[in-house]
Amino acid sequence: MTLVVQPTGVERMLSQEDIIVTKTDLRGHLTYTNDVFLKISAVAEEQALGSPHNFIRHPDMPAGIYKLLWDSISTRQELFAYVKNLALDGAHYWVLAHATPSYDKHGKHVGYHSMRRSASRGAIAQIEPVYAQMRAAETGLTGRARADASFACLRALLAERDLTYSQWIWRIVEDH
Repeated sequence: MTLVVQPTGVERMLSQEDIIVTKTDLRGHLTYTNDVFLKISAVAEEQALGSPHNFIRHPDMPAGIYKLLWDSISTRQELFAYVKNLALDGAHYWVLAHATPSYDKHGKHVGYHSMRRSASRGAIAQIEPVYAQMRAAETGLTGRARADASFACLRALLAERDLTYSQWIWRIVEDH
């Protein structure tokens, strides 16, 4: 699916009980979506399945977060991250995403699994300034250079706080 969706500024909220679940193949193409994903993303299942998961990527998201995500899950590690997604109707929604590799019954890596819950207003308030600095580091860059600069900015910000990425995320989660 290759659509150009313009953000409308309308925010959609998940309830505390909602859980978004998606599965992808090794290339990141959707193989499963639950009804919560379809509803909040304003997409039909037929449109979603087989499409790259990144069709919901919001332009406010720094490329360095996706570099961190792919670096983690492609090396069989899980990752928790706050993500702002873009629905096909232009609305956006924030989630705390948990992405993990998926394996078949023989232990072969076959894809990825992600569960996402609502993100609190307090968590978003802590995340947005960091993401803004990361996007600023991307200015004028494209491709891998953009992701590398954004990721380097994140690492520098975390080093200033003497935190690892996981420590930072879990502090935010615990505070909110």
